[in-house]
Amino acid sequence: MDPELGRPIADLGMIDSIDIDDQDRVTVTVLLTTGGCPLRDHLTQDVTQAVLSVEGVTDARVTMGVMNEEQREAVRATLRGGTPEPVIAFAQPGSTTRVIAIASGKGGVGKSSLAVNLACALAAAGKKVGLLDADIYGHSIPDMLGIGEDEGPTVIEDMDLMLPVEAHGITMMSIGMMKPDRHDVVAWRGPILDRALSQFLTDVHWGDLDYFLIDLPPGTGDVAISIGQKLPNAEVIVVTTPQMAATEVAERAGTMASIMKQRVLGVVENMSYLDTSCPHCGQSHRVDVFGTGGGAEVAASLTSRLGYDIALLAEIPLEPDFRVAGDKGTPSVVIDPTRPAAAAIVSLADRLINTKRNLAGFRLNLGVE
Repeated sequence: MDPELGRPIADLGMIDSIDIDDQDRVTVTVLLTTGGCPLRDHLTQDVTQAVLSVEGVTDARVTMGVMNEEQREAVRATLRGGTPEPVIAFAQPGSTTRVIAIASGKGGVGKSSLAVNLACALAAAGKKVGLLDADIYGHSIPDMLGIGEDEGPTVIEDMDLMLPVEAHGITMMSIGMMKPDRHDVVAWRGPILDRALSQFLTDVHWGDLDYFLIDLPPGTGDVAISIGQKLPNAEVIVVTTPQMAATEVAERAGTMASIMKQRVLGVVENMSYLDTSCPHCGQSHRVDVFGTGGGAEVAASLTSRLGYDIALLAEIPLEPDFRVAGDKGTPSVVIDPTRPAAAAIVSLADRLINTKRNLAGFRLNLGVE
């Protein structure tokens, strides 16, 4: 039995091969839905015991492989019981909602802080904004928005709908609000992650939004792939920091968006510099704490790689008050939109509002008759 999915691994197509040699030693190859499966050892132990319990088997060896996308889709279809994939309103041709995913190659670059403040800045400009915390393992947005542990979505059981939580003028959803305890660890693999994302996109009544922002987990894993498949019309903002060590992994996030046929909207350089007052001369000085040029380097590299212009959309300064605001649950753009970091994000929001959606880089599903 798969310990997470609760189904026999044979039913899920996870057994790739069974080989028996002339000395009755058995080798079983099991295909995992994702290479980073946290229960790999558990599955190995269970399969080994099951094989050794068969009469005549002298030894058992279990090897692990990873499913391809076609095999993973077969698992998802099995878990859905053959029912069709629910319709995602934001992905339909007639949708007027602009979908923007916030991505990064690595953690710790302030991606979630940007997503929260950008959502609030767009809402302050009079736009209807939804925010999905798709960082399932590292969800932090409920805390950044000051949502208490007793707050969560309203479930309308008769209609199989959930109403998102409202905070600071935006509506949002996060797995962090649906756990019995926020300290509980989420240890899900590909199919369950995919089902959770589908529910967030189909079972939540988001309403008629102008902007739908998605805070992706760092890297290029299962969630980025699932969002790319479900929302191919999404635009992607890549977040990096100035140091060169961060640029290569940031470029991977932009490349992944292109692979999933999404358009990279631009690059945001976070923690660009520290604007500090000198105790000696009393003047304000720019201190490049993490170096310079990382954001511009990522934008130039992606422009060359993807074949269309990728802009450096914003350089957000490093500011202690910005961090404090997030820790206290009130975004900086809500407290004081004129502060340097907040003002940079407000300018970014204005730039998005005043920039028409560009179809460069998008795959148009057009047929020829």
